[in-house]
Amino acid sequence: MNAETRKTLPVWRQSDGKPVSCLEKIKVLNQNIQEIEALCADALEDGVLMGCDAEQIKAALHELVDRLAAQHAKKV
Repeated sequence: MNAETRKTLPVWRQSDGKPVSCLEKIKVLNQNIQEIEALCADALEDGVLMGCDAEQIKAALHELVDRLAAQHAKKV
C-alpha cells in the first residue's frame, strides 16, 4: 500500500450512514480497495506502454465503475 492510498481510504459506512465498526470487515474492504488500485495501476501502465492514451484508459476505468451494480443491494 502506497502512502497516497493510506491517506485516501474511506470511512466505510452502512446503508443507514453509520460507520462500519467490525475491524475484520474494515480490513477486507481496505484490502479490496488496495488490490483494485494495484490492478488499475497495472492496466494503466500496460495501456500506456502499448501506446494508448492514459486519459482514455482512465475514462474507461471510470465507466466500468459507473456500470457496477451491487447484486445484494437492498431495494428501497
